[in-house]
This record gives sequence, C-alpha cells and structure tokens, in this order.
Amino acid sequence: MALETVPELQKEVQRLQEEQQKLREQVKTAAAPEPAAAPRAAEETEGKEEANKPAGSFVHRHKRGLIIGGVILIVLLVAGYFLLRYFQSYESTDDAFIDGNLDPIGARISATVNAVYVQNDQFVKAGEVLVQLDPRDYQVAVEQARAAYNQAIAQIHAENPNVPITVTTSQTMVSTSQSEVISAQAGVDAAQQDYDARRADLDQAQAQNANAQANLERYRELVAKDEVSRQRYDAALATAKSNSAEVDAARDAMAAAQQTLDQRGAQLAQAQTRLAEAQTNAPRQIAVRRADLTTRIASAQAAKAALDRAELNLSYTKILAPVDGVVTSKTAEVGEHVEPGQNLLSISEVANVWVTANFKETQLRRMRPGQAVSIHVDAFDKDYQGYVSDMPGASGEATSLLPPENATGNFVKVVQRLPVRIQFKPGQNAQEQLRIGMSCEPKVWLGPG
Repeated sequence: MALETVPELQKEVQRLQEEQQKLREQVKTAAAPEPAAAPRAAEETEGKEEANKPAGSFVHRHKRGLIIGGVILIVLLVAGYFLLRYFQSYESTDDAFIDGNLDPIGARISATVNAVYVQNDQFVKAGEVLVQLDPRDYQVAVEQARAAYNQAIAQIHAENPNVPITVTTSQTMVSTSQSEVISAQAGVDAAQQDYDARRADLDQAQAQNANAQANLERYRELVAKDEVSRQRYDAALATAKSNSAEVDAARDAMAAAQQTLDQRGAQLAQAQTRLAEAQTNAPRQIAVRRADLTTRIASAQAAKAALDRAELNLSYTKILAPVDGVVTSKTAEVGEHVEPGQNLLSISEVANVWVTANFKETQLRRMRPGQAVSIHVDAFDKDYQGYVSDMPGASGEATSLLPPENATGNFVKVVQRLPVRIQFKPGQNAQEQLRIGMSCEPKVWLGPG
C-alpha cells in the first residue's frame, strides 16, 4: 500500500504546486501598479473615478489576500503531511551489500596436483572437473582392496558347504550311534538269555548229579552186603562221575555266559556313551561351522568396506564443482602437494544471492518478514524488487570474534546494527550480474505501526 501512495503523493504535490502558481499569479496581478498616463486629463479622470469608487473595495482586496494566504497554508500543511507520511512509510540504509554462498573447495586426500582446469573468474557448472590429483597410488590401493575382497568371497564359497556337510555328518554319527546302541542292547539280551540257559543247565546238572551221588551211596552199601551185583554198583559209580562232570561243564558254561554277558554290557555302555557324545557334539559342531561361515561373511563385509573406501579415495583425485558459480581465490598449482582439508579454490554461487542489510536497532520496530523492499544496486544504478526474508537473531557486535563485555565498567551506549536478510524476487538476476560484496541501498516499505 505504501508503494501505491508514492505516485498519488506525487500527483497531489504537483496539483498543489499548480494551484499555488495560479494563486501567485493572481496576487501579482492584484498588486501590480497601474501604468502611468501621459495626459494629465487621464490622471484627473482616473482620480475622479477612484474617488467615485465605494469604500469597501479596499476591504474586499484585503479579504482576498487572506483567503489566498490561507489556501497556501493549507496546501503547505497537506503537502507536509503527505511528505511526513512518505518518509515514515519506509526504512533504508546504505550499510548493505549483496551476500551469498562462497563455497570453499579443498582436497580430501593427500596427493600431488596433476592438472588445474579453471582460472579465477571462470564460470563453472556443477559436476565439472576443477582439479586433477595424481591417482596412481589410489589405483593400486583399489586393486589391493579388490583382491582382498575377492579372497574373502572365495573363503565364503569354500566355507559355505561345510555347514550342510557337518549337519549331515552329525546326523549320520547320531544315527550310527543309535544303531550301535540297539545292536549292543540286542547282544546284551542274547547274552542274558544264554546265561539264563546255562544257569538252568547247571541247575539241572546239579540235580542229576545229586541224584546220582545218592544212588551211588545206596549201591555202595548194598554191594558191601552183597545185595546187588558189582556190575550195578559200577554203573551207578559211572553215572555219578558223569553227572559230576556235567555239573562242572555246566558251571563252566554258565561262567562263560556270564563273561559274554559282561562283555555285551560293556559294549552297550560304550555304544550309549558314543550316542550321547554324538548327540551332544552334533549341535556344537554345526554351531562352530556356522560361526566360521559368519566370520567369513564379516571378513568379506570388512573387505568390501575397505574396497569402497579405496574407490572413494580414488574418486577424490578428481575434484568436481558441487554447484554452478564463478571460481575465485584459486591457489591450486600443478605439481603442488596438497593435504586433506587444504583449500584450493572457492566458488561464488552468483545465481543464489541475497542482501544483508545492517539496520539500526531503532529501525526494526515496524519491520516484519514478507515486507516489500526496493533495492538500488550502485554498480548498475538499477532498482531491484525483493522482500524481507528473515529477521536477525543477534546484533553484529554480539556475534563478532570479540563481543563486548559490558560488565567491565567500560560501557558506552551505542546504537547497535542488526543484519536483516532480504531476498530478491525471482527472475531479476537472469543474467547473473549481481556479485557477492556489491554495495546497495535497500528501502523496506513498512506496514502500519
């Protein structure tokens, strides 16, 4: 609304000046002396006519002069009011300049400069090669890292089948141990049955032997009395000896069966031990193989990270422009050895500029973001249009390297300046003529107080 008031004010001032000029001409016409008349007769005639005029003519001329003076006073007051309104409708400062991003471009690795493709004040596009560093050392590092990575991948391929092989082997060992336990159990059962049979044979042989010994005793008493024949006694004696031998044989067979049973029991215990060992070690062996495979994978990932780092370092041998802009502050020279972090040049982003205006703190009372701004650039004697983008967060003195410390007792009240950011409206810097650091005078059109 303030921008619309200025043309109206100019028209009003022009109109008032024209009216003032007309009034001045009327006043001059009324106050001008009457031309001198040569003939005396004419003077006498005019004297007579003047004498004949009414006495109110003088009063009429006096009133008209007062009206003219009052109109002039009113015009001046109105003009002064509008001028005051105009001067209060904006805030301006000559402590302002074109600001923007100055991007420092530096080396990220240690190397020797092979080539420099730009010069100061040269316009570059994003992605354009600015400086070429010697890449040979980093190419070797990439080859070494790639070989280590391929070796790690090969180790994974070699280790990967061991997991299913170990799983199958462990399952086979468990199954075999279970079969051995079952076979040993069957042997124990068979030995137990044989032992029981031999024990039964021994019992039978002992019973028969006891009967034969009893018969022998009876025949011995009868043969002594000659009640039986000697032949029958000898037959009873042979039977007793045979049964006694059978008892000894049955006892030996039972002892052998006992020994076989003990052997089969020991074999069963061994088979059970091997089964328990297989069942316990199988998951452990599988876990070990899987852990080995995980270790190989981790080693491959570490090798891949090392390869990525080597390739990244190799890419740093080509220093590219990150943005469009103009090269400035170039220090890179061919043959120079640079270190990480060393600044080689800077790029001024001429397509993205703004105004930093250092207004006095007393000028910020009615200033708000979004207010329209007229920007006069001294270099081109041209006005640009913009708007207040951001209000400051602190004064320039407070953000300086050595801010003042008022508690020291050396306090002197000074009107502070605060940097206000003013953005250009789009489409005004199409040819990118504005440069960082140019002087300008912004005029911020304020809203109602």
